[in-house]
Amino acid sequence: MVQRILDPGQIESLDQSAIPRLRMPERATVFSTRAARLRQLAGASPIGGYVRLMAALADAQQQTLAQISATMPLAESIALAQQHSMPLAPATAPERDPQWRDVLQRLLDRVEAAGQVTPVLARVIDGLRVASEQKLDALADAIVALRFNEIEPASAPFVMAALQVVWTDIASRIDPRAVPYLDTPGACPVCGAPPVASIVRVGGQFQGYRYLQCGLCSTEWHAVRVKCSNCDSTKGIAYHGIEGGSEALKAESCDECRTYRKIGYQEKDYDFEPFADDLASLTLDLLMNEAGYRRSSPNPLLWPEVPSDE
Repeated sequence: MVQRILDPGQIESLDQSAIPRLRMPERATVFSTRAARLRQLAGASPIGGYVRLMAALADAQQQTLAQISATMPLAESIALAQQHSMPLAPATAPERDPQWRDVLQRLLDRVEAAGQVTPVLARVIDGLRVASEQKLDALADAIVALRFNEIEPASAPFVMAALQVVWTDIASRIDPRAVPYLDTPGACPVCGAPPVASIVRVGGQFQGYRYLQCGLCSTEWHAVRVKCSNCDSTKGIAYHGIEGGSEALKAESCDECRTYRKIGYQEKDYDFEPFADDLASLTLDLLMNEAGYRRSSPNPLLWPEVPSDE
């Protein structure tokens, strides 16, 4: 069977109601699926040990997600978001459910119980355990606002993991029909966070469509293919892979904004998981950096070191 490939203009002219706009996170499996994929990829990754640690963290997230119920957006907030095309439960809101700090402690307990703790990691965990509420909230504020100079790369993945549990809980219980359309490219319509990567899905109503996966709440939203997910340009889009590497994983670059974001094709590897495959493919990041492109946004579980002179 020959598949017809439509260009971005043709896709945008289609009846948008025929394209499933959102894929809400599957509460029962979202993190366990990610953990399994991380373990599958760890052996071939240049940061395999770290990938396995993040798999243990994802397992802890799944276990903790089953035990919490975060505060949902109020009806007035939902109406306001819909009226002004804003994220429904914005991550950068001045107040967040304080339950996230308890979630963080549970994740740390479970990672320790999994036996993944090195002396260096033990110091990071100890620092998070004794940090004040104000300190933890300041770390969370910096992470969701992408204020890189204020982010501590060693502790940030654990802080982010706790925030992910809370926002994934919220997203999994939201009626997708209530989620507004956003005018801002590259922003999750549920929480406003940037996507971690995109995936071209197979099967059923999602066949052949590309979805961006949120790095915070795991919501996926439809995005036209061959279009920059950072600046919305359709010019200068190119695809890059590693010679001899997986055909399922590419880096989609844009010459307009000189950024890239990874994209996966389920028809090439059904088990592709945007978060996991992005994290485990550091070699592709290095190649893209050498080619003069920068990431549109970081993987939330692997934060860059910021030079001290910046």
